[in-house]
Amino acid sequence: KYTKFSISYYWINSLGQKTSIYHRSENVPIPPGEENKTATIPYDHTITSLENTSSTGTYYCDVKWDDIQIMGKGVFVLARDTGYVETFYVWEILITLTVLLAVLSITATALLLWKRK
Repeated sequence: KYTKFSISYYWINSLGQKTSIYHRSENVPIPPGEENKTATIPYDHTITSLENTSSTGTYYCDVKWDDIQIMGKGVFVLARDTGYVETFYVWEILITLTVLLAVLSITATALLLWKRK
């Protein structure tokens, strides 16, 4: 009874509209001696590159048997025009430190020369 089922992948956008991504039917044979045992079979689906920012939404999968439907918890995906760019301020800090040390060095030299006279 539970060897025939279908798997569906879809997403729901911010307006609540459901869009189907992928669907397939399965018929899994049961090996002899395994008839009354629970089996877990992983099914992965990779979503290729998102087309645009309107691809933002929650992505789901569900499995349907004749009388049962089980839906996954969903994964929220936020699509943006540009990817996340981590900002590094290493060069700015290095230049600031160099300038500060140069100013202090010049000031100290000037004070030493002024005290000598």
